[in-house]
Amino acid sequence: MFLLVLFLVLALFAIIVLAKTIRIIPQARAGIVERFGKYRATLSPGLNMVTPFVDRVRYVIDMREQVVSFPPQPVITEDNLVVSIDTVIYFQVTDPVAATYEIANYISAIEQLTMTTLRNIVGGMTLEQTLTSREDINRGLSGVLDEATGRWGVRVGRVEIKGIDPPPSIKDSMEKQMRADRDKRAVILTAEGQRQSSILTAEGNKQAAILNAEGYRESLILNAQGEREAAILKAQGEGQAILTVFQAIHDGQPDQSLLAYQYLQMMPKIAEGQASKLWIVPSEFTKALEGLGSTIGDVAGIPTETGGPRVRVDMGASEAVEVRGSGELAGAHESVEAALREAQQVASDVPPPVEPPVDPPAAPDAGQQPPQQ
Repeated sequence: MFLLVLFLVLALFAIIVLAKTIRIIPQARAGIVERFGKYRATLSPGLNMVTPFVDRVRYVIDMREQVVSFPPQPVITEDNLVVSIDTVIYFQVTDPVAATYEIANYISAIEQLTMTTLRNIVGGMTLEQTLTSREDINRGLSGVLDEATGRWGVRVGRVEIKGIDPPPSIKDSMEKQMRADRDKRAVILTAEGQRQSSILTAEGNKQAAILNAEGYRESLILNAQGEREAAILKAQGEGQAILTVFQAIHDGQPDQSLLAYQYLQMMPKIAEGQASKLWIVPSEFTKALEGLGSTIGDVAGIPTETGGPRVRVDMGASEAVEVRGSGELAGAHESVEAALREAQQVASDVPPPVEPPVDPPAAPDAGQQPPQQ
C-alpha cells in the first residue's frame, strides 16, 4: 500500500514536471521566459523546453498587426471651437522584449500619445481646416507616433481619423452655410443656363431673320424679274397689236368722213355716264359734222341710193357691200340723220367754260391763232 501511494506520488510529480518543462507557443506569438524574475529567453512558436520550477513564461506577446479604436476626445481648434475626434491606430509589435520591459502598457501609452499629438496638431488649425485636412492630420500623427513608439518595440503602421464632430450649434450653422452655398450655386447655374439659352435663342432669331431677309430679297428679285418680263411681253404685245391695228387701218384707207361717223357713234355712250356734267367738244368735231352731211353718201361702208335696182359701193381696197333694196337704204339714212341731230343737240347744250377772273392776257401776235375750246 505504501509502495502504491509512493508510485502515485512519483507519477503525479513526473506529470507536473513534464508540464512545467514543455511549452507550446502558438503561431505569431512570442513567449518571454524569466528565470528567478530575470529575463532569460524568448520562445518562438511551436514546442519549447524550459527548466521546470526555475524558468517561467512571463508573457505571451501577439506579433500580429493590431487595430485599436480610441474613444472620442475633445479637442480645441485655433478658433476656440471644441470638436470631438475619434482615432483608429494600426500598430504591430516588432520587439517583444522591448514591448514587455520598456513600457508598462504600450496600448495605453499609444492612446495618450495620440491624444496629445492630436491636440497639438488640431490646435493650430481652424475648424474649416480641421474638417478638410484629415490627410495632413494622419501624416502628422503617424510621424510622431512612429518616432516615439520605436524604442518600445512597436511600429505604428497608420493612423486614421474616424470622425470629427463639431458642436450642435456649429453643425446647424454649417448646414445653413452649406444650404446657402448650394442655393447660390443653383441660382448661378440657373442664371448661366438662362444666359446660354438667351444667347442661343438670339443667335437662332438672328439666323432666322437673315434667312428671311435673304428669302424676301430673292422673292423681290424674282418678282421684279417676273414683272419686268411681263411688262416686256405686254409692251411687245401692245406694240404688235398697235402695228396690227395700224396696218389694218392703213390697208382699209379710212378718210375723215369715216372717222367722224365713228365719233358720232361713240357720243351716245359718252352721254350715258351719270357723272358727266361738262363736255369738251373739239373744234375738229364741228368740221367733221360739216363734212359729214355733204359726204354722207360716200362714206365707206354706207350704201348710196341709185336709180337702178342694185348698185355696189366701193368699201375700200379689199372689201365691198352689196345693197339689197331701197328699204335698207332708207333705214341707213334715217340712222345717220338721227345721229347728226343728236350730235348737234349735244353740241348746243354744252355750256361755255367758265374762266376764273384773271388779268387780261397780253395781245397775241398777229400770226398766232387763239386756242379752240
